[in-house]
Amino acid sequence: MRLLVVGKLNGQLSVAVKMAMNTGAKVSHVETTEAATHALRAGQGADLLMVEYTLDIAGLIATNESERIRVPVVACGVDADPMRAAAAIKAGAKEFIPLPPDAELIAAVLAAVTDDNRPMIVRDPAMETVIRLADQVAPSEASILITGESGSGKEVMARYVHAKSRRAKAPFISVNCAAIPENLLESELFGHEKGAFTGAVARRVGKFEEADGGTLLLDEISEMDARLQAKLLRAIQEREIDRVGGNKPVKVNIRILATSNRDLAQAVKDGTFREDLLYRLNVVNLRLPPLRERPADVITLCEHFVKKYSAANGMPEKPISAEAKRRLIAHRWPGNVRELENAMHRAVLLSPGAEIEEFAIRLPDGQPLAPAPDVAVARGAQMAADAVSRTFVGSTVAEVEQQLIIDTLEHCLGNRTHAANILGISIRTLRNKLKEYSDAGVSVPPPQGGVAAA
Repeated sequence: MRLLVVGKLNGQLSVAVKMAMNTGAKVSHVETTEAATHALRAGQGADLLMVEYTLDIAGLIATNESERIRVPVVACGVDADPMRAAAAIKAGAKEFIPLPPDAELIAAVLAAVTDDNRPMIVRDPAMETVIRLADQVAPSEASILITGESGSGKEVMARYVHAKSRRAKAPFISVNCAAIPENLLESELFGHEKGAFTGAVARRVGKFEEADGGTLLLDEISEMDARLQAKLLRAIQEREIDRVGGNKPVKVNIRILATSNRDLAQAVKDGTFREDLLYRLNVVNLRLPPLRERPADVITLCEHFVKKYSAANGMPEKPISAEAKRRLIAHRWPGNVRELENAMHRAVLLSPGAEIEEFAIRLPDGQPLAPAPDVAVARGAQMAADAVSRTFVGSTVAEVEQQLIIDTLEHCLGNRTHAANILGISIRTLRNKLKEYSDAGVSVPPPQGGVAAA
């Protein structure tokens, strides 16, 4: 993490800086808020500003915002009374760190504000396959396209690849192409010269230059307009960029990662995405399966989030009840890991007992998770099996097996995982059988809406 300290380095602030460095932060320093904005404008990137509370924090944030420099601020100060600490928060600081400093408090604040502590948590074979591929390609210089549904962990995967690369000690810079208006994205990426357009009060280094030597993540790249796609393609090919209003190219040394929750091949067919840019980005594709296709990850992730949010809220860590686990696994999670994380955060806050019970795990609309369907599904599958045994006397074993699998799948509403568990076979075996039936022209039940097809 890159920390920019703003204020005079004397006494307790110097001690706090050393503690931050001990947590792994790369620390730089300026004395004034004006110097801080100048440093950020010039490309001295920072993930967090730690600002002495006597300085003009509100003015610093406003100046940065006017130039679309968005870096969170924490305030710090010696012997600060509660009123002054509250004033710093009101001015826009995310947190207040009292000095003399406490090493554990500093580490916790830095991690919480920057949210850099997002480990790759994997137990399901479907995700383990993706991780193995990521480990293989991370040390290379190849561009990587990371695809998957919204909330499936694409940025976490990008950070994982960067951490495993030869550029791990250099900057990791992320740009959300969907969150920045089209008319501003060009200067955000490539920077601009003073006077290039109204509001360009000084030269501004863009994300390409800020990421020099490291990794640039283009998040949700499918949202980039066609004109800018052409300029991006040139930047990737030539490894040089042109600032808006500039008259000479600037060399950059970066590795490009990109994410998309859309089908870019279809976007190429639709004429909204350049085919040559797709080829440049998609040297390797890491497809993240949605959470419903990686059920073995669900409880492991839940336990991680319980630990994380219990600590963040100063609450005791509680185990998850057996019924809650059943419901968590059975739910489809259309918002994927992001939805699951939010649900577990709420559950930590809403659980009054010794365990996290099912009623405390709420969906965004406030409704609890539906009961797991295992018992009803198993009963229906047993009835189907009985019917098959009565109806197909004299049939071949292969015919009986096929009908049993199809009927069980129908009663499971297309859920492959539940069907495999009931049939007593592995999910791999079931999928192989279903492919065999499909290839032979047999109609295989698809998953129905709202039911996991894991």
